[in-house]
Amino acid sequence: MPGNVTPGRTGWEPAGTGVWSKAMNTEVLRNPVTETPGLDRQLMEAARSAARHAYVPYSGFPVGAAVLTDTGDIVAGVNIENASIGLTTCGERVAIQTAAAMGHRSIVAVAVSAPRAPGTTPCGACRQVMNEFKPATGEMVVLIDNHDSVTMVTLSDLLPMSFGPRDLERAV
Repeated sequence: MPGNVTPGRTGWEPAGTGVWSKAMNTEVLRNPVTETPGLDRQLMEAARSAARHAYVPYSGFPVGAAVLTDTGDIVAGVNIENASIGLTTCGERVAIQTAAAMGHRSIVAVAVSAPRAPGTTPCGACRQVMNEFKPATGEMVVLIDNHDSVTMVTLSDLLPMSFGPRDLERAV
């Protein structure tokens, strides 16, 4: 399990055991995950724990996700497969939709864990749903589980030049 992470001049430097990497400029990014010691680890642990409950009788490919809301709540989700395949729902969307059902409208971070495939990133549909709930100002952080390390990227890195609710608000 990774240790607490502190921002360094050249990126994320481990403050304990484990290896963390980053793909963003931490001097510009202001997010609770980058500013609260241990919150990144707590979010990833919630995703890893959730993955154990994934409903994957067809693919055997469990995915757990955990989202951090702007109020500090952590909400987990898992992928849920369906015999028709097309109705399968990814863990990231389950976590976001559960948070939305609880009344949350702003997600500041998402952690993704796929125990059988280290480094799995959210699919395109999940990225678009994440974009719908990203903070009005600031950036959403995405934590990707590599088993022995975690990669931290921004949603903008995963979904450049995105279209979302801010675009519709400008059009009115």
